[in-house]
Amino acid sequence: MKHGYDKVALTKRLHRIEGQVRGIERMVDDDRYCIDILTQIAAVNTALDSLAYKVLDDHVKHCVADAIASGDAEEAVGKSKELLEAVQRFARTR
Repeated sequence: MKHGYDKVALTKRLHRIEGQVRGIERMVDDDRYCIDILTQIAAVNTALDSLAYKVLDDHVKHCVADAIASGDAEEAVGKSKELLEAVQRFARTR
């Protein structure tokens, strides 16, 4: 099954976030000021949130839309349920 997200773009964003996390590790190793570390952690959280919203948006525009367009009611209901569960999980983490 082909997914709605751009695999290359998603991977690039994940690598940037991974670099941010490694930067935080270096800050800890260098005994940097707590607030500076917290600022960088907040930046990583923001980057992950942004990425999650993008994946969720792609899921709606591709996976859910395709299921609805297929005319298969069971598939459409399943993808819609899956979407709502994902949104609920995402909302609980906020």
